[in-house]
Amino acid sequence: MERKYEVTQPAGGVPIKMWTRGVPVEDEAMQQLANAARLPVVFRHIAAMPDVHLGIGATVGSVIPTLKAIIPAAVGVDIGCGMIACKTTLHANDLPGNLAPLRSAIERAVPHGGGPRSRGRDPGAWDEPPDRVDQAWGGLAQEFEALCELHPRLRQTNNRKHLGTLGSGNHFIEVCLDEEGFVWFMLHSGSRGVGNAIGTHFIALAKKDAEQHQRNLPDRDLAYFEEGARYFGDYVRAVGWAQRFAARNREVMMANLIAAVRKAVRKPFDTHVEAVNCHHNYVQQERHFGEDVFVTRKGAVSARRGEMGIIPGSMGARSYIVRGLGNPESFDSCSHGAGRVMSRTQAKKRFTVADQVRATAGVECRKDAAVIDEIPMAYKDIDAVMRAQADLVEVVHTLKQVVCVKG
Repeated sequence: MERKYEVTQPAGGVPIKMWTRGVPVEDEAMQQLANAARLPVVFRHIAAMPDVHLGIGATVGSVIPTLKAIIPAAVGVDIGCGMIACKTTLHANDLPGNLAPLRSAIERAVPHGGGPRSRGRDPGAWDEPPDRVDQAWGGLAQEFEALCELHPRLRQTNNRKHLGTLGSGNHFIEVCLDEEGFVWFMLHSGSRGVGNAIGTHFIALAKKDAEQHQRNLPDRDLAYFEEGARYFGDYVRAVGWAQRFAARNREVMMANLIAAVRKAVRKPFDTHVEAVNCHHNYVQQERHFGEDVFVTRKGAVSARRGEMGIIPGSMGARSYIVRGLGNPESFDSCSHGAGRVMSRTQAKKRFTVADQVRATAGVECRKDAAVIDEIPMAYKDIDAVMRAQADLVEVVHTLKQVVCVKG
């Protein structure tokens, strides 16, 4: 297969290998990538996925390998954000003709949305978590308490009450059909409020540390902890916990989603015929090019040879279940979605509710002003994104949503 990436060489930095043929890349995103490439702890090169776009702290759609150091802002504040999907034995004709009650049942089963705490109760949290949540929390509580002993401010978060909840923004739950008409359940979420608190806390500590030890940073947001630094071990421990919380969060939501559909659909069915649960905002230690490095995937998915992953399109567009091809030049990675081509503010200014209705025709979902920022036209063409990474993954299933619940 022909090489799909192109290489740019920032002055004073490592190369950037870009899988972006046929998709737009903003100048601001290129500058952000170049800043990261100039860090002395970055190993070999940076890989930019086809959904790459400007992010907060670091570029979304980037894979940044570092030697004996981690950049907390590159991991971000939605630590462990990712996808889970499972195939069922249901077929399209087993679903009811009117999908609105099914969407309502899902919305009741999974807390979603959010709002400023100043307005009182968080609508995206449980009032009182059900047994399934408490059972899952039992496997996380002891390590969380140990983290709170080290960093007490983490205790003042919605942690247990956010487990098994969706969140807001681009987080979603979907009922989809594959190319053979089988029904899939798919959802997108991360470590919620507690992960945000962990990310925010350690990003601030890294910046404070950088004021003394990293005076020539190209961007303050790229402050990093080196092995041996005061908070390096604490961050590794905290980020690992948040990633486990995120994976468990998706599992609990999937269980509640399945239970809700069983009540709304008359035909009995099996689930997890095929299942995937993958992060796309995270860091972990891996071995590449003969070195043990920390690989931060900021809006990217692990795509080792044979490894299954999920690449969702926007609401109204196709999504893909993929199998990794294990391309070493991308550090065994692929894109995490379509990637935005404009900000949420721009999308709300440019498009109308009528545009949203047309763009989501055939999908049972919200079609109001509050979700215009998630309109498909605010994202890159998912098919162009997939063509640009044909040497990173192969498509196993193509999914089209029929129900979409937005956070």
